[in-house]
Amino acid sequence: MIQVGDTLPAAVLMEYSEVEGEGCSIGPNAVDVAKATAGKTIALFALPGAYTPTCSAKHVPGFVQHFDEFKAAGVDEIWCVSVNDAFVMGAWARDQKTGTKVRMLADGSADFTKATGLTLDLTSRGMGLRSNRYSMLVKDGKVATLNVEGPGKFEVSDAGTLLAQAKG
Repeated sequence: MIQVGDTLPAAVLMEYSEVEGEGCSIGPNAVDVAKATAGKTIALFALPGAYTPTCSAKHVPGFVQHFDEFKAAGVDEIWCVSVNDAFVMGAWARDQKTGTKVRMLADGSADFTKATGLTLDLTSRGMGLRSNRYSMLVKDGKVATLNVEGPGKFEVSDAGTLLAQAKG
């Protein structure tokens, strides 16, 4: 499992864009993790799936709500990573009204998730291999803090916990 001090794994995530800008076309666009984190502070959180109850009711809304505070604490971007496809993440972004506050990044084949060692096997619940629920503060591609939830929990990966760490 990835640890504090480790560099994020080399991976490509996908992001659905509805408007063209900064060289991004409409539709799914590749996000090279190493390039996108270079020289930046990223508040990254991951969760088991789009539209799932805790993820939709608590996890994403907390990061949207605290966006300005994260920026004031020196965070350049907030990323939400889930083992879903870019189209689902794009639709969920609209539903959650993330706008430009939270980048909704798809890890469709779970390559990034597998490389971090933070997988969650929900095959028995019909959901296959997913991401564990966690949050991390990433500075210039390296993990500065890591908060991994226990099974079925939502206690340490919330926006408030990561925000306190970003301010610390």
